[in-house]
Amino acid sequence: MPAITVDLLLEAAVRIQLVEERSVTITFSPEGVLIRFPTTRRLAEFLGVPHYYVLPIFGQMEEEGLITRAERVGIMTTAEGSRRFVGVMVPRFRKEALDVLGEPLFREIQARMVGSL
Repeated sequence: MPAITVDLLLEAAVRIQLVEERSVTITFSPEGVLIRFPTTRRLAEFLGVPHYYVLPIFGQMEEEGLITRAERVGIMTTAEGSRRFVGVMVPRFRKEALDVLGEPLFREIQARMVGSL
C-alpha cells in the first residue's frame, strides 16, 4: 500500500476529475481560483485504501491552508491549494485539462497562477 501524502492526494484528485469524471468545478473569487476537491471517500476508493487512511492527510491539508471544508458545501481548495492543484495539472495532465476545460479557461487559470507556480 502506498504511503498517503498530500502530493499523492493532489495527483489523485486531478486524475479523478480530469481523467475519470472529466469534470471540474471551479470558482473564481477575489481570493483566487478555488477548485472543488473530491470527497475523502472518493479519494480513498480511488487509491484503494480504507477511508480513515486519507482523513489525517485532509487534516494536514487543512492545517497547511490548502483546503477548506464546509458542511453541505464540500471541500474546496484555497488559493494556495489551487496553485498546488494546477502545479500537478499543467505538466502531467495538460491534454486532459485542455479536453475538459478548453483552451480559453485553461489559459485563464494559468494566468491567474502566474507568479504562484
